[in-house]
Amino acid sequence: MNIDIISVVPDILSGPFSHSIMKRAQDKGLLKVNVINLRDYTTYARAQVDDYPFGGGAGMVMMIEPLVNAIEALQKITPYDEVIFLTPDGETFNQKTANSLSLKNNLLLICGHYKGIDQRFRDHFITKEISIGDYVLSGGELAAAVITDAIGRLIPGVLNDETSALTDSFQDNLLAPPVYTRPEIFRGWKVPDVLMSGNHKMIETWRQEQAMIRTQERRPDLLD
Repeated sequence: MNIDIISVVPDILSGPFSHSIMKRAQDKGLLKVNVINLRDYTTYARAQVDDYPFGGGAGMVMMIEPLVNAIEALQKITPYDEVIFLTPDGETFNQKTANSLSLKNNLLLICGHYKGIDQRFRDHFITKEISIGDYVLSGGELAAAVITDAIGRLIPGVLNDETSALTDSFQDNLLAPPVYTRPEIFRGWKVPDVLMSGNHKMIETWRQEQAMIRTQERRPDLLD
């Protein structure tokens, strides 16, 4: 899979993809992440990519011309399955969306900044708009990192145990059950006997029950 990310401040993304699972995914050749500096595609002086909004008001708006220059240059090389704008007013990102996007070959993520991007670019080039929550960040870079991580770990071969992702929270609209590891007893706190029984059918039943209980207590909306 290939994920290209257009950013005004690409240095913010120098860390998230250089460690842990995302680094291993790239080292294995299963995921390629390219961070593109939007300022490389502007024709304005001092690498300008934003301007005052028509009609007045506070804040600045990302201009359409640099964005179009960038996407048209990139599309000559890569046929994108989705062009995604990261914005607070997009659809809320969830595991179902991550699963769907992980089946794509080429994605382009566009990080918003300032008061947003010129609406004409959204109207004519964006195929999907995503928000990672009901709050506002300084830019879309952190959202891009979150989405790339959520998608990348689902690519077959990225995780050492591919079944691990299938038992994560939200995969079946359930939260994951409690988990334990050694030592079996710590300060008198004991691991549930069923997990030490060796009876895999009983263990699976227990985990399913615990997932239902936890979901009912913490996220009953998922069971609707």
